[in-house]
Amino acid sequence: MSTGVEQGRAAPRTVAAAQGRKAAAVVRARTRSVRAPFSLRCGALLIDYTLVVGLIAFSTLLARLFGEGARDTSDAALTFGYFAAAAVAALNFLVLPVFTGRTLGKWATGLRVELRDGDPLTFPRALVRHTVGYLLSLLTVGLGFLVAAFSRDGRALHDLLAGTVVVRE
Repeated sequence: MSTGVEQGRAAPRTVAAAQGRKAAAVVRARTRSVRAPFSLRCGALLIDYTLVVGLIAFSTLLARLFGEGARDTSDAALTFGYFAAAAVAALNFLVLPVFTGRTLGKWATGLRVELRDGDPLTFPRALVRHTVGYLLSLLTVGLGFLVAAFSRDGRALHDLLAGTVVVRE
């Protein structure tokens, strides 16, 4: 009698474990099949940083234009440009990915950032990915970004740290 009770308890756990393994395999297969190509990831990053650097370049030009006569106006234009670039970077790299799964560059290239299990990106993960992860990827002389080109699932160093994956839509 106790054998039947033990078997009755073991069967649901075994079924649940099998279903969990099957679901994980489906997620891994989905991630592999639609992973973002490295070239598109590079294009998205180029678009994102061109936007931010373009704001700084524009404010620098304004500062030079106003710099001849009014030093205070020149400094204000440059300071405003730096703050605008920081605000756009924060919006683009932290806020937009949490609500849409995309930065402007990823939107233009048809890519999306999500958690490894397919759930939407959360703010703490976006913060880790785009601050600590990008910084470490840059400190490795860009090798952290290049990892995505050679890894099986297309994840860069910042993706590995944040538990994210970039997929193609």
